[in-house]
Amino acid sequence: MAAALDPVSRTGENRETGWVNRLFNREGYTPEYQELKFTLHRKLLDRINLEALSSMAGERVRAEIRAAVAKLVEEEKTPLSLVEKDRVIEEILDEVFGLGPLEPLLQDPTVSDILVTTPHLVYVERGGKLYRTPVEFKDDAHLLRIIEKVVSRVGRRVDESSPLVDARLPDGSRVNAAIPPVAVDGPLLSIRRFGRHALKGEDLVAKLAMTEGMLELLKGCVKARLNILICGGTGSGKTTLLNALSSYIPEDERIVTIEDAAELRLQQTHVARMETRPANVEGTGAIHIRHLVINALRMRPDRIIVGEVRSEEALDMLQAMNTGHDGSLTTIHANTPRDGLGRLEVMVGMANANMGIRSIRQQIASAVDLFVQTSRFSDGTRRITHITEVVGMEQDIITLQDIFLFEKTGITENGRVLGRFRATGIRPKFYERLKSCGIALPPQMFQTVVEIG
Repeated sequence: MAAALDPVSRTGENRETGWVNRLFNREGYTPEYQELKFTLHRKLLDRINLEALSSMAGERVRAEIRAAVAKLVEEEKTPLSLVEKDRVIEEILDEVFGLGPLEPLLQDPTVSDILVTTPHLVYVERGGKLYRTPVEFKDDAHLLRIIEKVVSRVGRRVDESSPLVDARLPDGSRVNAAIPPVAVDGPLLSIRRFGRHALKGEDLVAKLAMTEGMLELLKGCVKARLNILICGGTGSGKTTLLNALSSYIPEDERIVTIEDAAELRLQQTHVARMETRPANVEGTGAIHIRHLVINALRMRPDRIIVGEVRSEEALDMLQAMNTGHDGSLTTIHANTPRDGLGRLEVMVGMANANMGIRSIRQQIASAVDLFVQTSRFSDGTRRITHITEVVGMEQDIITLQDIFLFEKTGITENGRVLGRFRATGIRPKFYERLKSCGIALPPQMFQTVVEIG
């Protein structure tokens, strides 16, 4: 088994090695070692009463179980070095208290995604790139037990009748699992992790995700209560940007958030959070985003933030934006602002098949003020590639105009993407609206070009 973490690339070249070895040493992991660990785990469960220990304080319980495991290790006839003894004790504790083999990855703040493809094939995303890890589960049953442990903590279930599940970890990480029969080769597990501290707009500027001028424009749009729709692909930074922009909402406003799995981390005090609920065992009782958007309108919100619109709730979101709930924000999966517009049209049509295309487009044009496009590039960087204004309708077509763009100009020998942020020179139609709200932006900011070298 590889002891280093190998980047996934077409050439197979190992660009970064050794960081996983600094995190945890998994050399010498043999089937015999794995079998020993599970034998000790079973013996531990036979020997101790976890229910009796549950009444003790957390640290005391861990100390008691550590002592019990250490005693079991000493009783084993299998020769182990001191390092191996310490390692097996820690890993059995991870099985009891955590998520088993995944615990070292969950403790590493640089890992943003954990992707379990098979029990013996675990990848992580770090710095925007995928790497194969030496982490392994014993078998499908071991992986399934860890999945059940995750979903049971949040009152969800996963079995043959309900083989797909979304859940979240206590730290807010988003979890998706699929098990047979829909998962052909065994259970699948994906964990989307979020930084311990939500990134601010200034952090995104420092990471070259946008320029200071773009941030000032977006900050002004939030304060002036423009309706903003963030577009992008999976893992392109939509939620991160949504969190950052929401921090500019004034503290004295009431915010209602609606999500499939709660992952937004707003800094304001007056935030009412709602989350969808799946159907129960009988297939009833599901609460979808559309139900929550309708309910949110009865909660006296100043702003509504929907984590992602993906279906019929798009119509309710647009109607909310058109009926006094200015300053709302949401995200949508799309590759360009124009694609996002097309997806909105389809979703609104799903909600009301009787609406003509012109009526749908009028709803969108009057509700959405701004599209912000995020993209992830081949070197793992994430950038805002479009800030695009919805100008209005020309006959039956919604008119868009780009205010800021990111243009890719090349790629270095080591794979780094080169480009520039360019203002198009167009002063947005909502510029006067910002001025009337006391937000003065220098006109020259719409003429700037910033090279990324």
